[in-house]
Parts: sequence; C-alpha cells; structure tokens
Amino acid sequence: MSAPPLASGGDSREGSESSLPLLETDHLNLERITSYAHATPAGEWYDQERDEWVLILQGRAGLSFAGQERIVEMNPGDFVHIPAHVRHRVEWTDPHGQTVWLALHYTADDNADGSAGIT
Repeated sequence: MSAPPLASGGDSREGSESSLPLLETDHLNLERITSYAHATPAGEWYDQERDEWVLILQGRAGLSFAGQERIVEMNPGDFVHIPAHVRHRVEWTDPHGQTVWLALHYTADDNADGSAGIT
C-alpha cells in the first residue's frame, strides 16, 4: 500500500488549514494537518473531548493555552500533549510556508491534573 509523504501536500493558500486522516479506530485518530499562515479565529478556543498529542514535522507554530500568558513556540521535532478539555488555540503558523503537524487524538485515563506542556 502506498501513501503520500507526511510532510507534503495540503492546501497552500494563505490562512488555510487542511486535514488528512491517516488512521481511525474507536480509540484513536491519527491525522496530518497542513497549515499555511493560519491562526484560530480571534476569541475562539479548541476544547476537545479527547487528549491530543501533536508533533511539528515541518514549519513553525505558536500555541496558547487558557490561563497561561506564554505562547508555546514549536519547531520541527517539537511535540506537545494537550489533555482533553484543556482550552487551547493556534496563535500563528509559519507565514512563509506550510506547517505540517502530526496529530494523535485518543482517550486517556491517566491525566487527572489537566496539565499541558511541551517536551
């Protein structure tokens, strides 16, 4: 079975974001997200039902989390775990090219503290 390279493809219009499902089961979803000079609309936050682990494959991005002043800057190879219901938003992605993310959404039972962080 052949598949496109993870770090290529997607919409390249400024402000765009597209998603390509890679694997879906009852317990997890794995997707490639491609962003180009994209940001979450002002005043909006993501509040997801499942935990998310996201890795930057290409490009750059800035994430913010509700209750935290600091924007988490991400570069290729950086990843972050976002527990379910931790409100977050994309402040910016690379304005000069595509930012390619690998995002794993899953159900977890072991993050009772609700913390989020970058490793």
